[in-house]
Amino acid sequence: MVCMECGAIVKNGYTTSVTDLGNCLLIVRNVPCHKCTECNEIIYTGDVIKRLEQIAEQAEQFTQEISIVDYSSAA
Repeated sequence: MVCMECGAIVKNGYTTSVTDLGNCLLIVRNVPCHKCTECNEIIYTGDVIKRLEQIAEQAEQFTQEISIVDYSSAA
């Protein structure tokens, strides 16, 4: 796979996703991704995006200001 930003090689890896939900800050660790070896551009598959959206919906129901979740263990 080639990076759409810089044209370098993209490799499979893991990253941390940070999302401001308005009522809380959601941090999801160990999110599977494709990561550019040059510019560090992050690319998620459609399935990962759907899962992150589900995790965000669940996190919005929490009352805490910061939620930190591990991607693989999120229920």
